[in-house]
Amino acid sequence: MTVFLDFDALKVGDCRQLIKTITDEDIRKFVELTGDDNPLHVDRKFANNTAFKDIVVHGMLGASFISTVIGTQLPGPGALWVSQTLDFLLPVRRGDQLTVMCTVLKKHERERLLELETRIVNQHGQTVLRGQGKVKMLVDRSRTAEKPVCAELSRVALVTGGAGGIGEAICRRLADAGFSVIINYQSSRERAQALAEELQSAQKRAVAVQADVATAEGVELLMTQACRHFGEVGVLVNNASPRIHPKALAETEWSDIQHHIDVQLKSSFLLIKRCATDMTTRGAGRIVNITSQVTEGSPSVHWTGYAVAKAALAMLSRNLAAELGPRGITVNCVAPGMTETGLIGDIAEKQQMVIARQTPLRRLARPEDIAAAVAWLVSPDARYVTGHTLDVNGGMVMS
Repeated sequence: MTVFLDFDALKVGDCRQLIKTITDEDIRKFVELTGDDNPLHVDRKFANNTAFKDIVVHGMLGASFISTVIGTQLPGPGALWVSQTLDFLLPVRRGDQLTVMCTVLKKHERERLLELETRIVNQHGQTVLRGQGKVKMLVDRSRTAEKPVCAELSRVALVTGGAGGIGEAICRRLADAGFSVIINYQSSRERAQALAEELQSAQKRAVAVQADVATAEGVELLMTQACRHFGEVGVLVNNASPRIHPKALAETEWSDIQHHIDVQLKSSFLLIKRCATDMTTRGAGRIVNITSQVTEGSPSVHWTGYAVAKAALAMLSRNLAAELGPRGITVNCVAPGMTETGLIGDIAEKQQMVIARQTPLRRLARPEDIAAAVAWLVSPDARYVTGHTLDVNGGMVMS
């Protein structure tokens, strides 16, 4: 018996049938099973006094063989019969030979649903029953389990702002995890080169690449160099951020806000768009955007440009997680609390100490804390995590 095990193999117009001769034994078993002992179906004398003049086979006995066709032939194993209409057109008699047919009328790919024409004809070619059914084809989990959970991830990681405190820690952690690391920097040449040389001396693959990722030209240059050195990027960490210069509204120019938007939001958008092509082809990719606690807790006064850009980056991440997920690409955020880096150099030491005391873990974040979160999000353990923001703030902000 031929059966369809693959929903995609079914076509509109496909038809399957079985032939069944109705016997006294079939009627007896149907009565025993259902309790339907209506004398029209079992008592010849009673039936003779009706317009039918002889026993009429239960209509649902014949219709039950539609289930046989659906469950064994069309579509076969994994079929769930969800609805059915039936028009009983002619009576069925004992000894009748019935041909039970199911034909595909429509396919609904997303729901894995088939619309079927169902028809039964007797040995004289007369249609005794007609209807339409809907059948859902269930997923065979055992067959799905044989397929790889995800495609192989390219072991090349690109980290923007890789020479800064958090960026440097991320580069080290990813290199330790076996990634070839592209350390992007704009002006910190000495720090970036020193980090690359240190990793290389430890038998790890790393290269420092200067590029202004706030521009399309800079992004293209960076990607060209990355591919030339190590090949296509499998992990993208958007970490670049300008230094925070707190300003009151009266002192803030739009250019201050625009600068944060360009470096944090625009660069991330351009790089994700560029990397997504190769990640889609491979069927796997990991994107981590470094946002901030300031998007979730009480606003930090005078940090307007920084906070606006981080909030926009967080929303960009959620939208792209939804769009890129079907391609095997995850998009997540890591939102650090105040972290001991040069980025907070203009914040008074006293204010930093106050914030540390207000944090349940009684300290500021360290770059290594952020790097550990990034490393987890790009690891196989987080392959089913996307559209998520991982807070690394010592409990300062709790959702």
